Amino acid sequence: MIRIVKLLPVLLFPVVVFAQNNFRVAGKVIDSATQQPLQGASVFCQNTTIGTVTNANGEFQLTLSNGGYDLVVSFMGLETQSIRISNTMPEAADLIIALQQKEKSLEEVAIVATNEVANGWEKYGAFLTDNFIGRTVNSKDCEIENPEALRFFYSRKRKRLKVTGDSVLVIRNKALGYIIKYQLDSFVHEYNNGKTLYAGYPFYEQMEGSEEEMLVWVEKRKMAYNGSVLQFLRAYHDSTLNGDGYKVELINDGSTEPSPIYNPYDTVYYDTLGFKRVGLFFPGKLRVVYSKEKPGPVYLAASKLPMSTPIQISILDLANGIVVEENGYFFDQKDVLTLGYWAWEKMADFLPYDYYPNMNTVEEMRARIEEKRTRIEEERVRIEEEMRAKMNSEPEPEKPEPVEEPAPEENDLK
Repeated sequence: MIRIVKLLPVLLFPVVVFAQNNFRVAGKVIDSATQQPLQGASVFCQNTTIGTVTNANGEFQLTLSNGGYDLVVSFMGLETQSIRISNTMPEAADLIIALQQKEKSLEEVAIVATNEVANGWEKYGAFLTDNFIGRTVNSKDCEIENPEALRFFYSRKRKRLKVTGDSVLVIRNKALGYIIKYQLDSFVHEYNNGKTLYAGYPFYEQMEGSEEEMLVWVEKRKMAYNGSVLQFLRAYHDSTLNGDGYKVELINDGSTEPSPIYNPYDTVYYDTLGFKRVGLFFPGKLRVVYSKEKPGPVYLAASKLPMSTPIQISILDLANGIVVEENGYFFDQKDVLTLGYWAWEKMADFLPYDYYPNMNTVEEMRARIEEKRTRIEEERVRIEEEMRAKMNSEPEPEKPEPVEEPAPEENDLK
């Protein structure tokens, strides 16, 4: 299941937008208790490369490609807020976001009462990596740079492994050229049924590299995009399923064989909602066949399938249906379950929502890197100026008045 929920620390996020059709998101972040503006709060769209920090008045502004996003706002010591936004929501240009004090949840209290695994990374690190980063070709070039941020808990009674993060995880994906900042809310594996769920807020940054490395990243990103959930939902939205190599079938409960869907745009399954949104609903699970790329050999071996299998097959369970925006963003994401090949691909193969194959070039990568450098320098200068202003405004400590020594008496001089 792909679920993304939780927090990133206060960081500097580059803002680079190359889409022709875009919209503005702006607002102010305040402390709910004091109603005072929060300077330095991080504001970003999760699962993208787009974000910023608030100014001295708590204000922010972003320019986004048309579509939907989860806008995440966080500040040290306060609860993170996630707000669904899109170009169809005019109020997104005048947001007031009040962050509240963090409260320790009952779940946090309960997990402290369990036995934490002292050598958790040594015991469960490989298992976590396989089920969070993945076991694809790209995963071999991914690493968690700070595994010490992870805490491992195991419940013998429930046969459940739970992993949380004390701070943001830094995932270096050298295969696709991204540094992923991921605050892990929780990674949970139930040994009784084999289910694995994880949740968090990912933010992508462009990795620096040589010309040759960037050209490799361009090609590998295209390969990761082809056949992905992101491409599929964009293709369904744009009515290009067949041309992009997709065929969909319906799996009804109790049925042993899938039923072909000859017209996936029939109003029974597909509803045009206006504002370039579409609704998808299926009375059962959706079997998705992608014919333009073979499954990876590691997946075939793990799934005990013939190495000659020519197509990728995934299962999509939409529960109560979803709404898809033009950039491939969909909601409600917690109601979507993926099985088959899509469940095999994990963080090592995921791409941000602002990725588009036709716009992903070496020049675009360089522009993102330069924008990031510029913003880091601007933030450094701002902090130095604030420190100087603070030092100049502080009153000098009072100097003690000199104490006059009493004049020596005549007897003392003898």
